[in-house]
Amino acid sequence: MTTTTPRKRKFFSFSRVQAIAWNTLTELVRLKVFYFLLLFALVIIGSSLFMIQFTFQQEFQVLKDASLGAMTIFTSLLAILATANLLPKDIEDRTLYTILAKPVPRFEYLVGKLLGVFLLLLISVICMSLVFVVVLWLRQTTVLAQVQAEFARSPEDLVVKVREVRAAGLTPAIFEGVTLIYIKACLLASLTLLISTFASSAIFSTIVAVVVYFIGHLQSTAREYWLADRNVTWLTRVFTALVSLIFPDLQLFNLVDDIVAGNPVATALFLKTCGLGCLYILFYTLAAQFIFVKKEL
Repeated sequence: MTTTTPRKRKFFSFSRVQAIAWNTLTELVRLKVFYFLLLFALVIIGSSLFMIQFTFQQEFQVLKDASLGAMTIFTSLLAILATANLLPKDIEDRTLYTILAKPVPRFEYLVGKLLGVFLLLLISVICMSLVFVVVLWLRQTTVLAQVQAEFARSPEDLVVKVREVRAAGLTPAIFEGVTLIYIKACLLASLTLLISTFASSAIFSTIVAVVVYFIGHLQSTAREYWLADRNVTWLTRVFTALVSLIFPDLQLFNLVDDIVAGNPVATALFLKTCGLGCLYILFYTLAAQFIFVKKEL
């Protein structure tokens, strides 16, 4: 008589996570809000081409400001709205129970869901970046043609002008700004996932995530105001330290403003900001797992 030894379940299976992530991405792409927000961002980027034309430096700056600003708003809204509905929807249609009844650990379920949102955000950012780069490149090409026609008889001035146009137009720094926008959106998605693990509904998760979004943008200003007073109490210092630890300082991601203004951003500062965003993503994901494991379903 032969006995079959039960196969040991892997502690972590990338194939299971990949299947959940792909299924989540497929469901999210079907959401009407995705198309609405994407259309909104594309219209903003496209319409910026037809704004009142100033000097080419001002024109390029307005174009970058409008486009990167639209990308920031769109990805932040999409990250919150898409993530807030993940768990409530799966609980409502009982998909969650079907998945967890199979040998799928809760951690893999959460990571798969989050990766699905990250993929959605990545696709959105790539689409908007392509439109933005094409619009900016077309405008830069037009301005270069005008400059070459205007300074054709003055080669020295032509070289200087061409250099100025290229410095104000499409530069590698733009891609650093796009990277920061994507990491910020992923951070908001992981934060919203954490909130949804203990929230009672998708609306509650959305409202709390939006409130935290504003706290993240205002906390640096509030911290400077509170700590400016030399007589500040230790209780206030502890409170500000806790707020700084729990809530991300989203103002750090405003390096995009410096990039739009043409100010160089140090590589060390860029990498530090990216690393801090990734640390917050990891922290919120682990915290969400800690709560989700103990949650009664």
